[in-house]
Amino acid sequence: MKNFKSSALLVLLISLIASATASAQNKDAYTYKPESKELYDTIVHMDSVYFNAYNTCDMDKQAAIYADSIEFYHDKGGLMTSKQALLDAIKKNICGKVTRVLVKGSVEVYPISGFGAVEIGLHRFINHAESEIPSKPDKFIVIWRLKNDKWQITRVVSLH
Repeated sequence: MKNFKSSALLVLLISLIASATASAQNKDAYTYKPESKELYDTIVHMDSVYFNAYNTCDMDKQAAIYADSIEFYHDKGGLMTSKQALLDAIKKNICGKVTRVLVKGSVEVYPISGFGAVEIGLHRFINHAESEIPSKPDKFIVIWRLKNDKWQITRVVSLH
């Protein structure tokens, strides 16, 4: 009987510790809530407009969305600051070969006062030649500028 009481007490103690740990973790859990729902919706829409153009190889639409002063930081490819070189690289390496899929619910949008917004999120790239290989989510950061009522991408950080 003594072993049963000890075992029951041990199980109870472990349950309490697990419950307290889970409760403490939930207190520290981060839940994103946009500062401006309107800005969030606008940037998510612009993301979909841009990546629809990216996925369908609409180079004119992509060119219109990229600012002339684009800076594209890629963890593997380095820094690219030429808009035309970036568009050429996309046309050569992406068109018909890769599709971008946004990870649902991953986007966060923050205003940049007097400039525009920053978008942070996760996306996956599906390589058509290796479509049976599952892709993992990758992080991205996009700086959007609002100028003359037109949203443009000025900076990109792409991490794979």
